[in-house]
Amino acid sequence: MNSFELLHQAFSNFLKNKHNIASEIINAAQFELNSDPEKMLFGDINSNIALICSKPLKINPRTLASQIAEQFTHPFVEKIEIAGPGFLNLFLTQAWFEQIAREINQQQDQFFVTKPAQIKKIHIEFVSANPTGPMHVGHGRNGILGDVLARILDFLGNSVHKEFYINDAGAQIIKLGNSFKIRCMQTLGHAIELPEDAYHGEYLTELAQACVATFGKNLEQESDLFFQTYAKEHLLALLQTTLESYGIIFHEWFSEKSLHDHGAVEHSLQRLTQSGHTYEQEGALWLRSTTFGDDKDRVLRKANGELTYVAADVAYLIDKLDRGFDELIMVLGHDHHSYKVRLHAVMQALGFDPKRLTVILYQLVHVLKNGEAVKMSKRTGNMITLEEIIEEVGKDIARFFFLFRKADAELQFDLDLALKKSNDNPMYYIQYAYVRSLSIQAKATQENIALPTSVVFQNLNDQEKLLIKKICHLKLLLPQIAQNHQIHLLAYYAYDVAHVFHAYYNQQRVIDSQNIALTQQRLSIIKLVQINLKTAFFIMGITPLEKM
Repeated sequence: MNSFELLHQAFSNFLKNKHNIASEIINAAQFELNSDPEKMLFGDINSNIALICSKPLKINPRTLASQIAEQFTHPFVEKIEIAGPGFLNLFLTQAWFEQIAREINQQQDQFFVTKPAQIKKIHIEFVSANPTGPMHVGHGRNGILGDVLARILDFLGNSVHKEFYINDAGAQIIKLGNSFKIRCMQTLGHAIELPEDAYHGEYLTELAQACVATFGKNLEQESDLFFQTYAKEHLLALLQTTLESYGIIFHEWFSEKSLHDHGAVEHSLQRLTQSGHTYEQEGALWLRSTTFGDDKDRVLRKANGELTYVAADVAYLIDKLDRGFDELIMVLGHDHHSYKVRLHAVMQALGFDPKRLTVILYQLVHVLKNGEAVKMSKRTGNMITLEEIIEEVGKDIARFFFLFRKADAELQFDLDLALKKSNDNPMYYIQYAYVRSLSIQAKATQENIALPTSVVFQNLNDQEKLLIKKICHLKLLLPQIAQNHQIHLLAYYAYDVAHVFHAYYNQQRVIDSQNIALTQQRLSIIKLVQINLKTAFFIMGITPLEKM
């Protein structure tokens, strides 16, 4: 355990032994490292334990807080103050800051790993765009939410499986094949028009030209299945290429069609029927999902024998559960709220705990340029593609801007701001903090000042203490994100670290050839900033710059 965890354990043991407070109550109380620049007067650690315990102990919370403040002592605690109705503010000693800094310096990125009580096998399905065209900007937001969450869970030691579900069965693939066939025939000189509900993007014309160059007039004899397969495979390869350029690599690309081909869909319907939660009406097979909170029952098989998309969803859900995953996570657009309810109903019908499935919903993305919304694309005819965004601003900026907003709030992707090389651009601001740390070290070397290999502090000022606490906070933040899935908080955090660091640099002279001891101390803090930002960049899938 690190110094913060040791102190928390000592405080918890004190509460158990001295005041007979139950562990579950202690665990529910706050014991938070205060790294907020606006609340520096409220101590280094804040706890509401006296407020939480006052009722079960039948004692006034401020009275209890006074007893705790008088009785609890520890080498890392300088003093304890009481605020408001009974909040405890703990002020840490110089020894704590020295010890925690040494631990970060020695352990590097591993300092920020908090192993979960139980290592889980976690399945994350995200993006899962139809292979009928290029990915749009919404898929960019979907992708970053899923990928960064997967990186966090993996960083903490879980077994994480990232999966893309290929919707390669059903009406959309038939429509794709028909649209592509018409484009091929047009390229061959046939006077034929696309139906209004076909796929009209320029990408199919480009694909048709390539196909005609290979097969020529022989295409006139090909089956509908040929055109479906050719278009699907080439567009799927395009999706894979785009995602790789975006820094996303999936462990598996799972085919919906395989569920039908291997009989998994029919088998899943049999399992549901055996559970007693299906019924037949007018020749159709229904899932009685209203029993489990759905707004209406769902058709699984139509009266004509045709399977619905719900049936395939059931089969895919069962397949994931049968593969032994402890937890399932899906990232979906905001219009899929009923989908979440439906899958939870299926899980309950089959006897699975619905809490094993979490659905993260995200809101729309609006692209802005010159202060106005951009809606049209030459390549697709009706949307801005993720590929265009990556080409315009680069992979790292794209990832950060898609992440720098809460998932359930609409996101405005400002292309002008993303390309701006100033502190107005949050990604530039953070990258500049890392580059600045490197330039400080380089300057020290130029002045023949040795970079410290260990951490030695003399008398830390408040800004230095704040910066160390802010750096430490990443260790507490990552497990929180793993639980609450508020993935944007990592981007916010990186920005906060950069802000505190820039403020520190602007107010403190780091390199002073007349005071080598103080310079060494501040170079030690600069190194901690580097370790922290490099770790945050790694988890966000962003490459730190060495110069700007």
